Amino acid sequence: MPPRGGTGGAPRRASPPPRPPAARTEEVRLYGLNAVRAVFERRPQAIRKLYLAEARIPALKPLLAWCVRQRVGYRVVDTQDLDRLAGSTHHEGVVADVLRSAPLPLQAWLQALPAGPALAIWLDGVGNPHNFGAILRSAAHFGAAVLLPPQSALAVSGAAARAAEGGAEAAPLVRLDEVAVALARLRRAGFSRAATVVREGADLFATPLPARLVYVMGAEGEGMDPALAAACDLRLSIPGTGAVESLNVAAATAVFLAQWAARGDRL
Repeated sequence: MPPRGGTGGAPRRASPPPRPPAARTEEVRLYGLNAVRAVFERRPQAIRKLYLAEARIPALKPLLAWCVRQRVGYRVVDTQDLDRLAGSTHHEGVVADVLRSAPLPLQAWLQALPAGPALAIWLDGVGNPHNFGAILRSAAHFGAAVLLPPQSALAVSGAAARAAEGGAEAAPLVRLDEVAVALARLRRAGFSRAATVVREGADLFATPLPARLVYVMGAEGEGMDPALAAACDLRLSIPGTGAVESLNVAAATAVFLAQWAARGDRL
């Protein structure tokens, strides 16, 4: 009897095949219920393989039926196998191998934007996948795009997608041009740029925010490139009690995005 491959019949436990030492760069292994469901809802054709716990069969029936119709392989496996496949115990009973979605070029994203308010986050040096995932979740909630510098190796990983809770599929990822070119293109498209700084910036809650805005978020510790900060139109800070030095970059991003959204009918 051939091993279960998503071609019909009752679910049967099977051990997953060993993962090749070097994964194909065009695929990413995602895990987490909302992360996998979001891929299925938005780009099901990207799913290449599915692994799930038996307890997840009822919740994932539409996805399993799709896998049967499209002859996409899936296996019902033990929790320990899912732990190994995900490299994490936070998989929520489902792991999927998925084709990566390439970031949009900046010019293509700008050309597709409708007229009116628009919001984006420029990530300068952010590298922690959990922070990146939390930023993607906030960006999806507030309708913001995420702009990645040309040299940035930041990409959606399993950990980032899990933290994003589906936001990795909803927030547009945009690859920037060389910094001077990107700044000029954003300016021509009507975007103001705001450097987010820990101190000595204008009070976020007392500053009028433009309808088209890019927040530039620096890495924790090093902060953003001083030359990039100097090229921004605004410098903004989140006022607080001073009991802690600052919010981490993911928490700060959520505050900045929420304040922009609160200024008028922008969502």
